[in-house]
Amino acid sequence: MEQGRNGAPPAVRHLRVAVVGAAQLGPGKADLLQAVAELGSISAAGRATGMSYARAWRLLEALEAEFGQPLVQASRGGSSGGGARLTTLGEAVLGAYRRMQAKAEAAVAPEVEALRALLRATAAG
Repeated sequence: MEQGRNGAPPAVRHLRVAVVGAAQLGPGKADLLQAVAELGSISAAGRATGMSYARAWRLLEALEAEFGQPLVQASRGGSSGGGARLTTLGEAVLGAYRRMQAKAEAAVAPEVEALRALLRATAAG
C-alpha cells in the first residue's frame, strides 16, 4: 500500500485533472506512465498496473491524441527485444501530475489529520 505523510495512507489517492476539453489525467494514466518509465515495457507496465496490454495501449494512445505528440516511444521486439520509454513530453506530463498530487496532499494534510484525530478520539472513548 502507498504511504503518504508520516507513514499513513495518502489522503489524495485519486486526483483527476481536466486538462482541456475531454483531456483528463488521473491515477490510472499517471501510474501507467510511471510503470513504463520504471519497467521499460508497455506490457510489463500494464501487468504492473493491473491492466491488459490492449488497455494500456489504448490509454497511451488517448494521451497521445490529447497532447498531440507521443508520450511513450516504443520499439518493436525481435532478437534485441522491444522496449518503451517516456519521451521528454511524457516525462514532463508525469512530473507535472506528481507535483500536483504532492501539492494536493500537502494542502489537505491538516484537515485529514483533524479527521484522523476525531477517529482516534471516538475509538478510544
